[in-house]
Amino acid sequence: MGELNKIPTETISLPSKGLLYPKESLLSSGEIEMYYMTARHEDILTNSNYIRQGVVIDKLLQALIASKINFDDLLIGDKNAIMIAARVLGYGEKYEFTYNHENVPKQGIVDLSKLKEKEIDESLFSSGVNEFTFTTPKQGTVLTFKLLTHGDEKKIDAEIKGLQKISPEKSTDVTTRLKFIITSVNGEREQKTIRDYVDNHLLAPDARALREYYGKIQPDIELKYYPENYTGEGIDVPISLNFFWPDSGI
Repeated sequence: MGELNKIPTETISLPSKGLLYPKESLLSSGEIEMYYMTARHEDILTNSNYIRQGVVIDKLLQALIASKINFDDLLIGDKNAIMIAARVLGYGEKYEFTYNHENVPKQGIVDLSKLKEKEIDESLFSSGVNEFTFTTPKQGTVLTFKLLTHGDEKKIDAEIKGLQKISPEKSTDVTTRLKFIITSVNGEREQKTIRDYVDNHLLAPDARALREYYGKIQPDIELKYYPENYTGEGIDVPISLNFFWPDSGI
C-alpha cells in the first residue's frame, strides 16, 4: 500500500489581521494554516480527562493548527475565528441549535461560513503593539489596556478559582478580569498600583465604560443568529462540545 496523502490544510484569516502581534510572530501575517479534521482529531473530543479539565476544545484547536504558533499568544477573537473554521472544516457550515425566545425553546440553524467579522477601526491600532488608551468618563483617569489572549484567560481562570477556594461566597470575575486588562493607571505600570486601583478606586460607571470600549474595538467574529422576521440584536450562537460533534451525545 502506497504512502497515504498528507492531511490537507486550509488558510484561515484572523479577525485581528495580525496587527496586534509582534512582527516576529507568525501570527502577524494575519492568517494561519489549519488541518482538516480526521478521525484521530475526533478522539480528542471524547477524551474524558480533557472534558473533566474543561480543556477539550482547546486541545482540539491546538491539534488542528498546522502553523507553528504559540497557542497562548492567540487573541480571543482570533481564537474564536479558528474555532468556527475548525467546525466548518470538520462537519460543514450548517449548525443547528436550540435557543430560547420569550421563554419558548426554538430551533435555529446558522451558516457558519457566512458569519461576519466585526468591523474594526484600524486607525486605533499601532502595528505590533497590543495596547490602547482610555480616559474614564467620570474620574478622568488615563488608563492603558490590552486585549486578552488565550494565555491571559488561563491565568484569569486560575486566579478566580484560587480566590473561590478562599472565599466561596465571593464573586471576583469582573475585578480579576479588569486587573489583567489594564496595563497602567495614569502612567503607573506596577501591578500593585493597578490592583489597588481596581479594588478601591475604579467607579462602576467607569468600569462599565471601559468594558464597552473594549468590546467595541476587539477584533472578533459576530457569533449571532438572526431568525426570520427577528428585529433584535441577534441571538448568541451557543458553543459546546456538540458544536463540533453534533451526534456525540456529550
